[in-house]
Amino acid sequence: MRANLFLSLLLGISVTTQSGFTQENSVSGEPLFDNPPKLVVGIVVDQMRYDYLSRFWDKFEDDGFRRLINEGFVARNHHFNYAPTSTGPGHASVYTGTTPAVHGVIGNDWFDKETGSSVYCAGDDAVSSVGTTSDAGKNSPHRMLVTTITDELRLHHQMRAKVIAVALKDRGAVLPGGHTANAAYWFEGRDTGNWISSSHYMGQLPDWVVKFNASQKALDYKKTWNTLGKIDKYVESVADNVPYESPFKGEAAPIFPHDLPALWEANGKYELLRITPYGNSLTLDFALEALDQEDLGKDEVTDFLAISFSSTDYVGHKFGVDSKEVEDTYLRLDQDMARMLKHLDRRVGKGMYTVFLTADHGALPVQNYLKDQKINAGYLNLKDLRERLDTFVQNTFGTSALIRNVSNGQVFLEPTVLKTLALSAAEVRTHIAAELMTYPEVQQVFTADQMLQSDFTEGIPAIFQKGFNPKRSGDLLLVHAPGFANYSQTGSTHGSPYPYDTHIPLLLFGKGIRQGNTVRRTTIPDIAPTISALLGIAFPNGTTGAPIPEALK
Repeated sequence: MRANLFLSLLLGISVTTQSGFTQENSVSGEPLFDNPPKLVVGIVVDQMRYDYLSRFWDKFEDDGFRRLINEGFVARNHHFNYAPTSTGPGHASVYTGTTPAVHGVIGNDWFDKETGSSVYCAGDDAVSSVGTTSDAGKNSPHRMLVTTITDELRLHHQMRAKVIAVALKDRGAVLPGGHTANAAYWFEGRDTGNWISSSHYMGQLPDWVVKFNASQKALDYKKTWNTLGKIDKYVESVADNVPYESPFKGEAAPIFPHDLPALWEANGKYELLRITPYGNSLTLDFALEALDQEDLGKDEVTDFLAISFSSTDYVGHKFGVDSKEVEDTYLRLDQDMARMLKHLDRRVGKGMYTVFLTADHGALPVQNYLKDQKINAGYLNLKDLRERLDTFVQNTFGTSALIRNVSNGQVFLEPTVLKTLALSAAEVRTHIAAELMTYPEVQQVFTADQMLQSDFTEGIPAIFQKGFNPKRSGDLLLVHAPGFANYSQTGSTHGSPYPYDTHIPLLLFGKGIRQGNTVRRTTIPDIAPTISALLGIAFPNGTTGAPIPEALK
């Protein structure tokens, strides 16, 4: 029965045109800018593939994902329109309405051409940790080059709107919060289990955060992780004991139940919670406490609560997208979604808030699992690639010092060496690209010259161009074949331009949102301008996306 309901939804619960637009009355019934939402809740689920919605549909409860879908709007063909598909760029793109080509967050980490060293997307040595004596709080959004929707909301209301961002991962809070957030909080984990921040936002933690940390709420989740239901009913996943997963330290096999108290010391104490669904539950505990203590959604000015659920990513990386651990994590996240919506109904008012839910990227099934199903897949050996490339440039150009760095699927050349060669920089890049194309693990190669001089409109070239930032990206960009990735033999990864990484959910729900769905292709940069149009505020200043009109009343 439930499967049929979801299938009906996916096939279109409203009459749709050939373009995919839902045909509904466009008349709102109330003045355009009167009575805006009291609160916007932006949710990013880390490493959530779109097909998780249909795969686990029969096991979802009525008040979580099913409520968001049945009462809200679903973009069924929603994609990242750039690569790399990873956490930092994903969160930045959701909130800025643009891509790394504009906002500048080209990876979680990247090689910085000015300093000659790797930099972290949220790292900032110019700020201080708040709430800890470690360096875990030294983060800010200073490497993000444009404004976010949360910045524009604050600016629109002369800084009277409150913006608070929460995530286990620092980058999952810092980038959505934007440059002007009242607060961004992330989980230190380690020995403390505390929520912390940085001096970019505040001089000290508010009293309510100090009290929350002192309550040791995180210790409530130091308990055995077993499946919600009978494990033999988890038929949407592969068997529990398979070679595609890695066990926790101290486990003989990666199987349920996972005895967290027994595994605690060997797995980093509070860090262990990140790799369980309890990390998501703890994130929601803290986010709802922020909602209550900061009185979000309690006055005439729209506030914003940004939540990123990071444990889904940690679990996927360790166990793989087809594991029973991933299934159980999403069933428990469904319960957390229901808990969140009920809390919003009580505290803000049913019909008085707006929610969007999306992801920062999808994920590739474990390559060994795909190979066992006779699907073309495999593992990349970047160390071997680098050695072959060094040998080529040594033999061709007389020096291996020409290769400055190889990382994130990019090759950076040494400009001082380039100047000493008889060939132009563009010719050198073309020669190296031709060599790379002879390597079996390389599907395509793009040079910086192609990215700068062409205007690609479709396919892989366009996806890579939207991820290319002239001042930060490399001289050559490598594309591997579908089903291949540089990763361990267990667990899932991401980062590619292929649909398993780009096709993710977009659910819109609540005030100002139509009930319906579309199969028209929409992209991640469309989210921020859609919410901006709903609120009647300026688009983020680097926006390249467009509002999704069929989603708005």
